[in-house]
Amino acid sequence: MAQRKQQAHTQGSKESKEEREVEAHSAPSTPVIYEIVRRFGEEEMRRPALSLWWSGVAAGLSISFSLLAQAVLLLHLPDTPWRPLLVALGFPVGFLMVVLGRQQLFTENTITMVLPFMAEPSVRNLTLLARIWGIVLLANMAGSLAAALFCTFTPVISPEVRESMVRVAQHGVEFGWVELVFRAITAGFLMAAMVWLLPSAEGAQFHVILLITYVIAISGAVHIVTGSMEAFLLVLDGQLAVGTMLGGFMAPVLLGNVIGGTALFALLSYAQVMKEI
Repeated sequence: MAQRKQQAHTQGSKESKEEREVEAHSAPSTPVIYEIVRRFGEEEMRRPALSLWWSGVAAGLSISFSLLAQAVLLLHLPDTPWRPLLVALGFPVGFLMVVLGRQQLFTENTITMVLPFMAEPSVRNLTLLARIWGIVLLANMAGSLAAALFCTFTPVISPEVRESMVRVAQHGVEFGWVELVFRAITAGFLMAAMVWLLPSAEGAQFHVILLITYVIAISGAVHIVTGSMEAFLLVLDGQLAVGTMLGGFMAPVLLGNVIGGTALFALLSYAQVMKEI
């Protein structure tokens, strides 16, 4: 009897160990990922406005390195059919700085802040959502404007590199209003997908950010913060009017990013777990 008890105990311990190993090597379930992203959104909602502002400004400054990296690659690569694929490798640079540095980027907030509101719809949560979106968006714009001014009026970069930055920026504003909206929807959806993937990425976060943002670059999708840096640079260069920048570029891109990240991805993310939470 004692021997059978010992064998049962040993077998139970072995099964428990195997179960722990399986859980350790399994990807988080969808409800777990949802809860991680939702809690992150709740934490961000409780942050002081001043902290959000300076984190957003830092993100706007950091994202400018995407344009700089692309410009340097464009300047030094030969003019071949495959050059755009290599130039696009510069686009993830700013996003890696922002996401791994936990800085506030507007398109990330479109999903992390919406999930708490969808889980508990209320006037208070809607007010908090609008507050954070407003602060982070304005801070991102301030940071990217500061970067554009810095690149334009200081000798921090050579004239050749600055000219190359303007050439890269010109590609983002050559589309019409409707086309910009749909291209921005793609970018908003991909950015929200990146936020959703990061909790299960563990040590592969670098590769997830690199892959998703590279797809944004090569697909021609448009991102409001990187696009604002490009638009500000073109305004300062005299190639784009302020009114055209605001109404013909910023407005459709902002609308598309919000639709892609919120109305599409966030709603779908909530829909697939709403019966399990």
